[in-house]
Amino acid sequence: MTSHSFDVEKIREDFPIFSRELPDGRPLVYLDSGNSSQKPNQVIETMREHLALHYSNVGRAMHVLGAESTDAYENARDKIAGFVGAPSRDEVIFTKNASEALNLLAYSFGNPVNTDPRFTLGPGDEIVISEMEHHSNIVPWQLLAQRTGATLKWFGVTDDGRLDYTPELITERTKIVSIAHQSNVLGTVNPVAEVAARAREAGALVALDASQSVPHHPVDVTALGADFVAFTGHKMVGPSGIGVLWGRGELLEAMPPFLGGGEMIEAVWMDRSTYAPIPHKFEAGTPPIVEAIGLGAAVDYLTEVGMEAVEAHERTLTAYALDALREVPTLRVIGPETLEGRGGTVSFTLEGIHPHDVGQILDDQFGVAVRVGHHCARPLHLRFGIPATTRASFYLYNTTGEIDALVRGLHHVQKVFA
Repeated sequence: MTSHSFDVEKIREDFPIFSRELPDGRPLVYLDSGNSSQKPNQVIETMREHLALHYSNVGRAMHVLGAESTDAYENARDKIAGFVGAPSRDEVIFTKNASEALNLLAYSFGNPVNTDPRFTLGPGDEIVISEMEHHSNIVPWQLLAQRTGATLKWFGVTDDGRLDYTPELITERTKIVSIAHQSNVLGTVNPVAEVAARAREAGALVALDASQSVPHHPVDVTALGADFVAFTGHKMVGPSGIGVLWGRGELLEAMPPFLGGGEMIEAVWMDRSTYAPIPHKFEAGTPPIVEAIGLGAAVDYLTEVGMEAVEAHERTLTAYALDALREVPTLRVIGPETLEGRGGTVSFTLEGIHPHDVGQILDDQFGVAVRVGHHCARPLHLRFGIPATTRASFYLYNTTGEIDALVRGLHHVQKVFA
């Protein structure tokens, strides 16, 4: 992209996957970016060039290639810090994905080596999440509760897919509140500022799973009022195998290492070790070097397009989709049916038809790629009394014509099962 004007056809030219045909000559209609986004040439070529001409390990070698790799890796950290408004580049920790970022955080609470009272956790203390969370923001906290004897509590979800925010759930015993910024099933954007203000009042820390928000909206981590923010590269036109934990510097400094090994140490003796300063304290071993550089290229790409423009385009698509899906008989949207406080993810059911059948027919006969299942959010589906949903998720390269293709496919599905 060389222009800040938003031209979806021009953007699609940057993504080589859209030039391919599926079997039987069907065009690809990719409506599964909430699962994983496609990659532009700019990211692919940046990674290819680094592998071909500059690759070496980082932070270790004193030769030219080592210096080039280290500079590129650390430059990616600078770009990501700027992209999310981090006050310091050292607050950006590279992980392999958002799941690892959240596990890293959960590991620090109740860890006997950490005597900081903000992280000490035991029986009577509380962890607060929500019923709409991805499993990545449920299971680490369940494990923490099991390790420490703390109590796991959660906000419910309203019938229209909003967070059932009850401030009194956060008490003086709450140590951490961890919720999704945007739901990966409902598309709901949660009232983070309100939750964070109540948590601060109670003396609790706040973490956000921002995997579905950072790729789609302008995000400033300090403006959100959170203490920690996790997100992942593969949903934001970057590669898989790279994620980020942002945390307030003084909190990260108070946390013990998550993994031990090379590069995260200051000095090692046979009976003890001292640790490197942040961010390296949390980046043991050879990191995903080329993936981090690819994520830096993804940030460059999204910055050039403009996150305000990405958000506006997705709002247009979402409004169009919500209107178009109303034409499909017996279709029920699971989540907000208006644009207010929601992003570009629309999950739905068709009465009497299993989502797996919906997805298979859409793919086999229309080339429409959607996700079916519980989307790693089984408790949310249990709350709505359904085993699974079909999910269409939109991104900067999608068009209203692709939504039309989805709707045509859904009408056909209904005829098949009539």
